[in-house]
Amino acid sequence: MRLYPALLAFLLLDATACAAAPNPAEIVAHAPDSAWRTVAPERLLLMTTADGRRIIIELASDFAPVHVANVIRLARTHAWEGGAIIRVQDNYVVQWRVRDEKAPPPKGFIKTPPAEYDRPLAGIGFRPLGYPDSYAPQAGIAADWAVGSDGVRVWPAQCYGTVGVARDMPPDTGDGQELYVVNGEAPRQLDRNLAVVGRVLVGMELLGSLPRGTGSLGFYTDAHQDVPIKSMTLAADLPPAARPNIQTMRTQSPSFDAYLAARAARTDPFFVHAAHGVALCNVPIPSREVR
Repeated sequence: MRLYPALLAFLLLDATACAAAPNPAEIVAHAPDSAWRTVAPERLLLMTTADGRRIIIELASDFAPVHVANVIRLARTHAWEGGAIIRVQDNYVVQWRVRDEKAPPPKGFIKTPPAEYDRPLAGIGFRPLGYPDSYAPQAGIAADWAVGSDGVRVWPAQCYGTVGVARDMPPDTGDGQELYVVNGEAPRQLDRNLAVVGRVLVGMELLGSLPRGTGSLGFYTDAHQDVPIKSMTLAADLPPAARPNIQTMRTQSPSFDAYLAARAARTDPFFVHAAHGVALCNVPIPSREVR
């Protein structure tokens, strides 16, 4: 292929500019192996829908251990098989449930879990984001999760891809038989009001593209609209060769430092003015599947 001088000069200039000011995607793509941690199979939940969608969820055991244990017990007793996605509310949540919420719960299942909406800051570590937050005195990262904090307690932020436990009116806390995932603008008013049990690392685009429900709050009005769930399985219960290898970026790594700075002040060639600020949910923790 022949390159004309003017085009060649433009490409060289563009390449130089990109090298001087890498964008977040480039930083993630070139992050060394030392910048990544492998998610333990005990913390990975694989969800497959009857129409072939594959979703992988990292469980938030550090924030809602009782609710997470309930979800794992439901998975191990195959309670999700034959369940369904029953609600898709535009720019809010996608919600799904087990096959039969009235069935006897599995052994060890906690029917009335505590309100695991926040936890002590002590013992988990906290890295401030460095920018103001509208929903918490401080925003930042704890245990490689986006969180809010008041200096004493810490809680997961309800960002895009966050998986939480649906519940009725307080004092109900939800038991894990109905879950939701945030599919739009972060509804941070939900922070500290529902238990967060995970985040989608693979397949969020598949959940986000489902047809919207036409009923109140986005519920499907006809059972034929429901999206059946084929299975939900803990990765640790699969043969080693069948387990997905999912990694998330270490938030104490130099690569994450560069990624955060780039998210806050985009100076790559497309941008005319750098924002010099970023919202917590606009700094999603990078993840990748290694095949």
